[in-house]
Amino acid sequence: MIDLASRVRDVPGFPKPGIVFKDITTLLRDGPAFQQALDQLTDLVRDWGADVVAGMESRGFIFGAPIAYNLGLGFVPVRKLGKLPAKTISAEYALEYGTNTLELHVDAVQPGQRVLLVDDLLATGGTVSATIELVERLDGVIAGTAFLVELTFLEGRRRLDGYEVASLIKY
Repeated sequence: MIDLASRVRDVPGFPKPGIVFKDITTLLRDGPAFQQALDQLTDLVRDWGADVVAGMESRGFIFGAPIAYNLGLGFVPVRKLGKLPAKTISAEYALEYGTNTLELHVDAVQPGQRVLLVDDLLATGGTVSATIELVERLDGVIAGTAFLVELTFLEGRRRLDGYEVASLIKY
């Protein structure tokens, strides 16, 4: 087994002073580590009964689409404002270093459909909370949430109380 945490690089002062950015590009470029991360995340969520996988722009696409493929499910992109071509709903959220808006096509999730949310990182929980809001506004059901990295000191998991949460690397 590869120590996945050793494949993540710290970048101090990015995107602003005082933040230590967890750079996953070093893990992504390592084929065996990337494959192991995808396999392990897929195994953690396999029995959650998802009907579809949604990934948040942009690094959630990197993990969400292959996990959807591994599970034989469709993939729904959750995009930043103005990136989706058809009718959308939107939710604004706070990041640890600013704000952003996410959008989802109004027909991306059907009522009662179980949606697995996948992203690269759980920090404060703002991105995933906004995505949960979007899915639930479309009457979808959250099957669970999965992340490569969890920054436990930011306590984002607390915002996900009542939902399944899986993460591979914890800091």
